[in-house]
Amino acid sequence: MNQKLGIAIIGYGYWGPNLVRNFDSLPDCEVRLVADASAERLQLVSTRHSHIATTTNAAAIWNDPAIDAVVIATPVFTHYKLAKEALNHGKHVLLEKPMTQSAHEAKELMDIAHARGLLLMVDHTFLYTGAVRKIKEMADAGELGQLQYFDSTRINLGLFQSDINVLWDLAPHDISILLHLIKEKPVSVAATGISHTFNKLENIAYLTVKYASDFIAHFSCSWSSPVKIRTILVGGDKRMVLFNDVEPTEKVKVYDTGFEVKSHEDKNKLLVDYRVGDIYVPKLEAREALSGMAQDFIRCIQDRTLTPVSHEGIGYDVVRILEAAQQSMANKGAEVALDL
Repeated sequence: MNQKLGIAIIGYGYWGPNLVRNFDSLPDCEVRLVADASAERLQLVSTRHSHIATTTNAAAIWNDPAIDAVVIATPVFTHYKLAKEALNHGKHVLLEKPMTQSAHEAKELMDIAHARGLLLMVDHTFLYTGAVRKIKEMADAGELGQLQYFDSTRINLGLFQSDINVLWDLAPHDISILLHLIKEKPVSVAATGISHTFNKLENIAYLTVKYASDFIAHFSCSWSSPVKIRTILVGGDKRMVLFNDVEPTEKVKVYDTGFEVKSHEDKNKLLVDYRVGDIYVPKLEAREALSGMAQDFIRCIQDRTLTPVSHEGIGYDVVRILEAAQQSMANKGAEVALDL
């Protein structure tokens, strides 16, 4: 494809500037339009990128033949309507996470994209980080052994959201990493949470994702912590990995540590041999994750035989897990079956 792909970006709030900057730097595409309801935000676009047109009316995008793809970085409750409009007008779509407010909405968007031969992708940026790419590489190569658990902690003080609870805000990052690393599909979830605000949106929540095998995943999310923690532990029967995203340099540490349970004549006694070995810090790719995500989107539009790393299936499964977690919390932590 010789002609540059025309890109429109809807939403220039918190994440929009990063999207504009990264797409604008790619040689195979051109950001031709940025839409936002705020004239003040659009003035920032004009100041930073004088060559990019702006509009307060997203509808200007739909019938513009110069726009091949639309990037949607608006609140989640707007995703379905905007993405459906874009797809129905023949535009490829990249949605910010979470994909939609419901699995039903996500499935409908997927069906439209398939019917029209369009790319629908979700920006789960963490899948493009050097840290996650390295952990995926080690897991696929069998260096960690048989994976046993995934334990995520994502807590900090604020930012309290007004439209979604803490699970919908923070958990998509780490759920997408879980789904990327683990080939097995989860079978059920159980979640509990509490709201300390008048709007009844949970600001602290705990989610357990269960599998038919012995693998288990757990997520702890909070807007009410005095400290900021961003850690994921991935445990295998050979090695264990710590991903600490707050750590400025040594984000991934691999522990040659484990245990082995030995049989005993007395079935009531448990004999466990512990192995404590070396800790090493692997070298990680230094490229910006968002740049990798943007390149993946453009590449998969240019070659429709390719599947993006952060494909629509992961986006759908994240929403389905969050939806089931919401149902579980409403029923005091009752287990909810998944149909992924």
